[in-house]
Amino acid sequence: MDAPATLFDTAAARQRLARALRSGYASFLLDRLADDLDDRLAAVLRSFPTVLDLATPVPVAVPILDRRYPEAKHLRLAPLREPGGNRIVGDPELLPLAPESLDLAVSLLALHGANDLPGTLVQLRRALRPDGLFVGCLLGGATLTELRQSFGQAESEIEGGISPRVAPFAAVREVGALLQRAGFALPVADTDTLTVRYADPFSLMRDLRAMGMTNVLTERRRTPLRRATLLRAAEIYANRFADADGRVRATFEVLWVSGWVPHASQQKPLRPGSAKSRLADALGTIELKPGETGSR
Repeated sequence: MDAPATLFDTAAARQRLARALRSGYASFLLDRLADDLDDRLAAVLRSFPTVLDLATPVPVAVPILDRRYPEAKHLRLAPLREPGGNRIVGDPELLPLAPESLDLAVSLLALHGANDLPGTLVQLRRALRPDGLFVGCLLGGATLTELRQSFGQAESEIEGGISPRVAPFAAVREVGALLQRAGFALPVADTDTLTVRYADPFSLMRDLRAMGMTNVLTERRRTPLRRATLLRAAEIYANRFADADGRVRATFEVLWVSGWVPHASQQKPLRPGSAKSRLADALGTIELKPGETGSR
């Protein structure tokens, strides 16, 4: 099999995150998603002896896991060196974890930057024990659609072509299928669209820089952005995506996913033909035999 394409420059991604942390990380999006994670874990009425925060850019999930599972062994795979004895600096695509060593893994806004997401999910599935749970979120395909459209039009007008600037994020159906392909049982995938409003497009760009979310695509243009292109993109953005009060919108589509490692105690679908009652009886209708048409 061919190796997966290297879509993201992971070294550049770490450099951008380190720069954001030095300058003051903009955590508002992760803070909101950490609250959502807390709500989702509240619905799981069981304990987990070993829990992992998988590559969340900053440790916003750690206090939630500490509070919910105080008796558990806590681990964090961090993208950069952090204080704390349970921190491991590593790459989610090369998980330094033994098979069946975890009971719960969570990840916030990290896995959309994996070059081999299917492989990462397979490794995570192997690292979880039977009846272990994975809950995570990543950015979806509608994320920053306004910025993508504005820069695309501006570059076409001024430079005669389009360079890749916003990552091609996955769709919710694709992520759900990847969970099944990786061997997770009872997979669930849903989407949450968050709209953030800014005074102008430049405020959005400053926040993206402060979140370490600037362009790290391998095929990104390496020459400096032209001032004329930037100003034209901002003009298009303000004209097309402003509300009545003049503030502009930025879309963040968040894909939430969860899946369990198969275990004998989990619910399983019945075998075809094993039903003990007919659907027609439950619905109060008449069942037609093959080849029959019309009504009786």
